[in-house]
Amino acid sequence: MPSREIESPLPESAALSDFLDRLGLAPASALLLDYDGTLAPFRTERDRAYPYPEVVPLLEQILGRNKTRVVIISGRPVSEVKTLLGPLGGIEMWGSHGLERISANGSYVQARIAEGVLELLNEARGWAEEEKLMPLAEVKPGGIAIHWRGMPQNEVEGIEQRIMKGWAEIARSPELKLLRFESGMELRVARPDKGDAVASIVGESAPSTEIAYLGDDLTDEDSFRALNGRGLTVLVRSEYRPTAAQVFLKPPHELIDFLKRWLDRI
Repeated sequence: MPSREIESPLPESAALSDFLDRLGLAPASALLLDYDGTLAPFRTERDRAYPYPEVVPLLEQILGRNKTRVVIISGRPVSEVKTLLGPLGGIEMWGSHGLERISANGSYVQARIAEGVLELLNEARGWAEEEKLMPLAEVKPGGIAIHWRGMPQNEVEGIEQRIMKGWAEIARSPELKLLRFESGMELRVARPDKGDAVASIVGESAPSTEIAYLGDDLTDEDSFRALNGRGLTVLVRSEYRPTAAQVFLKPPHELIDFLKRWLDRI
């Protein structure tokens, strides 16, 4: 049976406070975090989407307590996330929606992509080149995304219609997924996704480990569904939308407060 979305987040007393109380008693914990829109504000210049000022120092302190496994799970390639997080070391990162993984010790692995799927992605890239959309494109392992942040709405609608038509046949493959995200569209491998990354982390964790996932985008709904019933799920956005997450926080102040409370509990 498909998971239904929660109509509105549970009140803090029923979800967030209870989780934080358990966190204070837990022998270990895991803090799973999306990047864009969660730890960092959206920027038209994607290479300048740095974290909110207090985020990195707080994550460093959380890591320093040696009780929390901190993991970034992003749609970006891990190389980009690593650059944007700057001096923050000893942190685990999953990139390209879970296709890539850098462990806390720096070792890197990438899931295998079938040759036929790579050929389809190359075909999608060729179409974007013909349509002169490459200045808006982000090519990454296992996918190609078209970004339109900051563009007029009439141009956005035109680009979206072109993509839906141009990639429609390619996206029929069950091994690919065409999806919308915050200010863009992406054609990528269907699996793994962020939910698979979360499921892997849960599987690697002891049953007594308290786990939370914070994300903002529609792609984070896979993670919320994967963790619900096992940990805390938090939607981080300036405006609420229907979600499977249990708690809703507005960045940056409520996000920063959450990280401070996490640090206090551990």
